[in-house]
Amino acid sequence: QVQLVESGGGLVEAGGSLRLSCAASGPTFSLGAIGWYRQGPGKQREMVARIGRDGSTELADSVKGRFTISRDNPKKMVYLQMSSLKPEDTDVYYCNFRSILVNAWGQGTQVTVTS
Repeated sequence: QVQLVESGGGLVEAGGSLRLSCAASGPTFSLGAIGWYRQGPGKQREMVARIGRDGSTELADSVKGRFTISRDNPKKMVYLQMSSLKPEDTDVYYCNFRSILVNAWGQGTQVTVTS
């Protein structure tokens, strides 16, 4: 099984930056894809960024050019570097691990961007 713990959220002014971290436990970390999702009150959870086993990445159109996802397999860490933040980026951000056998979520970390 894989357990995920997010950190790095907080309060930031528009135009600022934050780096979210996701620490994973479990022996199969390198075998799955990792994604960052976000969800606000009354909204559906949406994919923000995803990185595959081979390091290939996918970003939502709304964050392209502003966010970067990366992973460090030996450390079992995934990062979401967020720059040029906007008030509409305010949400709870969740880390997700997905493989053939596992679909795991973290508890989420709050990101609040003030205008």
